[in-house]
This record gives sequence, C-alpha cells and structure tokens, in this order.
Amino acid sequence: MKKRELTCIGCPMGCLLTVEQEETGACKVTGNSCKRGKSYGEKEMTNPTRIVTTTVRVRGGVHPVVPVKTSIDIPKTKIFECMEAIRTICPKAPVAIGEVLAENIAGTGADLVATASLLAK
Repeated sequence: MKKRELTCIGCPMGCLLTVEQEETGACKVTGNSCKRGKSYGEKEMTNPTRIVTTTVRVRGGVHPVVPVKTSIDIPKTKIFECMEAIRTICPKAPVAIGEVLAENIAGTGADLVATASLLAK
C-alpha cells in the first residue's frame, strides 16, 4: 500500500490530505472538506498533471519576453520535455493574448498560449 500526505489545491481551504493507494489501484482519501479534495488526491496519486507557465523570447517586441501557459494540464512526467520544446520557440512581435504559439507542445495535446499581448517596437 502506498501512502502520501498532500496539501490540497482544489479549493482555497488547503486541506491536509492523506491518500492511501491499495495494490488494486483504488485510492482512499481522508482529510478533505469537499469533493474536489477527493478528486485531487486520487489524481495526484495516480496521474499527476500540471499547467506549465513560463515565458518565451520574442523577436522585435517592446519587451524581450511574453508570458505563456499550456492550454490544458499535462502529465507531470512531460514537464521537462515540454520546457525543452518551449525554449526553441521565438515568435516575432506583435503577439496577441490568447494566440497559440505552438500546437501539441511536446506531444502532450496541449497548445502553448500567450497570456498577454506584446507590441512590436
């Protein structure tokens, strides 16, 4: 049996969770105040995912970088591969908020989206 102690980020309560995973894969979550805590604990134990937020360099912009994020959460195991792919992206200004700068980044199914607009010089 695997056991983990987690702080839930499913809502503002920040409950301290205990998640126990049986040999069969079934999870028991305790310490949650709401159903989001149960879902978060189960997901964190079986298939942890994250939204990746960072910046990418921009050519010819009033600022050298623009903030970006993945459109959906990606498997935690793919974060480093995703960051390697992001390092190769360098769009030309202007960049619009919501603009997709890369589709299916690192084969995750997530698009890389600008979270701010950036004007050209």
